[in-house]
Amino acid sequence: MFSGIVEAVGTVTEIVEGSQAVRFTISESAVASRLEVGDSVSTSGVCLTVIECDGRSFSVEAIPETLRLTTLGDLRERDGVNLETALSLQDGLGGHLVSGHVDGVGERLSGPPDGYDARQPDEDEVIHWYSIPPGLRRFLVPKGSITIAGVSLTVVDVAPDAISVALIPHTLEVTTLGTLTVGGRVNLEADMIAKYVTELIEPYLEALREAAGAGGREA
Repeated sequence: MFSGIVEAVGTVTEIVEGSQAVRFTISESAVASRLEVGDSVSTSGVCLTVIECDGRSFSVEAIPETLRLTTLGDLRERDGVNLETALSLQDGLGGHLVSGHVDGVGERLSGPPDGYDARQPDEDEVIHWYSIPPGLRRFLVPKGSITIAGVSLTVVDVAPDAISVALIPHTLEVTTLGTLTVGGRVNLEADMIAKYVTELIEPYLEALREAAGAGGREA
């Protein structure tokens, strides 16, 4: 489990394609010095298991399914990745509950979708817009939480197929979002609590809709 508070940006130093998985070696001593083999680490929002660590860098593996469903397949050597080590029970929750299980991939947009009446940002305000895949919209609300590339952020606007988030200078400086250009792809994870609540109440809402429909037909 993670909080979406990025601890450091690591550098991909080696990518080795195997028959069953791709191995990524990532250099970042402050994070690597606290990792051991078997630990979990959030890598740009994807929970991966450490398979090797020397205190200066560490290696993780991603199977084809992970590469297909996340942006890890886009990585090249020398790319930066947002890193966060797993929470322990005594750690403070600075962001929100993040599992590292990606719900979908979005793309940074140049602005709000055509026809969407978005609030105009203030002069010194940095707003990023991202596309969202089908099915993710129902978990998102203004002022709710979302994880983008492993970063815990607060949703500003929710359009039918896109969202916006406001970014403070610190976040832009210490994560890869500060250098992400329009068209760049990011891993998205909706708020865990929102997903559970939605899944729990959806059957009851569907039953109410069916009952209302049946009542209308009888009338």
